[in-house]
Amino acid sequence: MLKGYQSWSFEHKPVIVSTATVVGPDEGAGPLANDFDIVHGDLMLNQESWEKAEKKLLEEASKIAIENAGITKEQIQFYIGGDLLNQIISNSFAARTLSIPYIGIFGACSTSMEGLALAALIVNSQSANYALAGTCSHNCTVEKQFRYPTEYGSQKPPTAQYTATAAGVAVLARKGEGPVVTGATIGRVVDMGIKDPFNMGAAMAPAAVDTITAHFRDFKREPGYYDLIVTGDLAKVGYEIACDLFKKHNIPMQQTKYDDCGLMLYDLNKQQVQAGGSGCGCSAAVTYGHIMKRIKKGELKRVLVVATGALLSPLSFQQGESIPCIAHAVAIESGV
Repeated sequence: MLKGYQSWSFEHKPVIVSTATVVGPDEGAGPLANDFDIVHGDLMLNQESWEKAEKKLLEEASKIAIENAGITKEQIQFYIGGDLLNQIISNSFAARTLSIPYIGIFGACSTSMEGLALAALIVNSQSANYALAGTCSHNCTVEKQFRYPTEYGSQKPPTAQYTATAAGVAVLARKGEGPVVTGATIGRVVDMGIKDPFNMGAAMAPAAVDTITAHFRDFKREPGYYDLIVTGDLAKVGYEIACDLFKKHNIPMQQTKYDDCGLMLYDLNKQQVQAGGSGCGCSAAVTYGHIMKRIKKGELKRVLVVATGALLSPLSFQQGESIPCIAHAVAIESGV
């Protein structure tokens, strides 16, 4: 049901019956390595191109998630997913392999929670017994498309972020055991006039704060309701800006633990990832791997995941456009 101005409350509480994450070597060298289902030792994954490697990440994660749910892919009514490549080809081609009715979406790096919110809406409305939500990214495909050719080896400023090589998938069901999705807030597009594609954190932070503020307003909650609030991939620069904006708007984030997937995925002191992680796979891997395991262990009961995305394209950047951004929030709670 509609909650407030831009949120949904899921009265039937769709169950996340399983998740799966598949990552690359850099993510496997980070602090969350033990929380992923598969860690690949190279970026090619024995494929002919980086783009095919990205597709394979998603196909592997989907296969594991379906197996973990104890069902067959024929029992899943809809697959909702997207990625960062032109025409979301990683998901479209993976959907060809899955042969599940497919809803393609684009929210840039916010796609993980956009997809989870839509899957929950479909299941909550009893329009499906099972729905699959997934996304992926690959460092070499995304860096090549949005910045400089990977082979060029250009230096990057410290504000730049490191695109995660990762895929994350969740299976939602009307019934079952596991964490439940209780609500979602769909973000507005926010554009503060930033044009630097090497400073995504600064561009996305205002959108994250806007959506989190809207979530608290619509559900009439304060930050302390949640044990953990995580943004998608603001990384070091955007995280600090978001903290400043929370203070400016008198949002008492000190009531809870606030973190960022772009900071959690890597060890910034030991790994050369500039300001931290980004990409669709960043929030997907952290949420569907690390956070889900903590919820199942009872370490967390209520979590708000706010995935953020920069809605630019190579064409819009070349034409001198600023970077519009968006953030989508999903509330996940222990099913116990």
